[in-house]
Amino acid sequence: MTYRVLVTDKVALSGLHPIVDDETFHVASVDDSTTEEFMAALAVADALIVRSATKVTRDLMERGTQLRAVGRAGVGVDNVDIVAASERGVAVFNAPGANTIAAAELTMALLISVARKIPAAEASVRRGEWDRAAFKGVELRGKTLGLIGAGRIGGEVALRCQAFGMGVVVYDPYLTEERADDLGVQLVTLDEVLDIGDFISIHVPLTEETRGICGRDAFERMKSTAFVVNASRGGVVDEQALAEALSAGEIAGAALDVFVDEPLQADSPLREAPNLVLTPHLGASTAEAQVGVATEVAEKIKVLLTTGDSSEAINAGALG
Repeated sequence: MTYRVLVTDKVALSGLHPIVDDETFHVASVDDSTTEEFMAALAVADALIVRSATKVTRDLMERGTQLRAVGRAGVGVDNVDIVAASERGVAVFNAPGANTIAAAELTMALLISVARKIPAAEASVRRGEWDRAAFKGVELRGKTLGLIGAGRIGGEVALRCQAFGMGVVVYDPYLTEERADDLGVQLVTLDEVLDIGDFISIHVPLTEETRGICGRDAFERMKSTAFVVNASRGGVVDEQALAEALSAGEIAGAALDVFVDEPLQADSPLREAPNLVLTPHLGASTAEAQVGVATEVAEKIKVLLTTGDSSEAINAGALG
């Protein structure tokens, strides 16, 4: 028997060796999911592997009448209709572990970039200027990191910030005291994170509970010297409120890697906000992470198609 797997969104093919090297799998790669070529391949595919660009909607799954699995080569599954997949008996897999270090390291890069005003300083030098006084920054050492969420990525950020000499406080209702002790962090309330944090870094999935968790009220609680970093999911930060807080000087700066709408809209208020570092969703964009997430999701899909085991699916409980 041959299993057909359709791959799109420029998933790293070198990471798909669990299925590419297996003669029972036929792997087709079509990087543009809007084309007829993609739709033709989807119609006969047993599994679909995507990154974040392709929206795996109910309508799309109806075109894939043989689909048994959807793999998201990354952590978030915002672009997959989980309810529709479950109703159709389609297992949905993600790769929560492989991009942990890449995302944590990007968070550190954003923290340092906004603290030391590196993007603005670099642009100034390119313009032929040499205005050192305009780019006086702050050190991480001796400051308090306020983490909203301390799962895999947040935990790695905590460890790295401690290496910089920072204290770490955490709001995470799912973090145990034992795990907090292992990380060397202090569990506090959300309000305390907002009150205490010199740097506030967000590491939560986008849910109804976390949507807009960092909004107007949150910015009003923060120190005027605070910096906010979000490399988790677009939507957990109220972008309009952030732009207003930066323009009013309510906080010192921010850095965002994720947005409600991606690519960032031309009329987004973030484009004109001061003291703001913007990057185009680079959290998992390292060579190592892209290979890793592809391998992790390919392995899970291989197990499902060859054995029927859906226990690793994020919707396993709904598959019956």
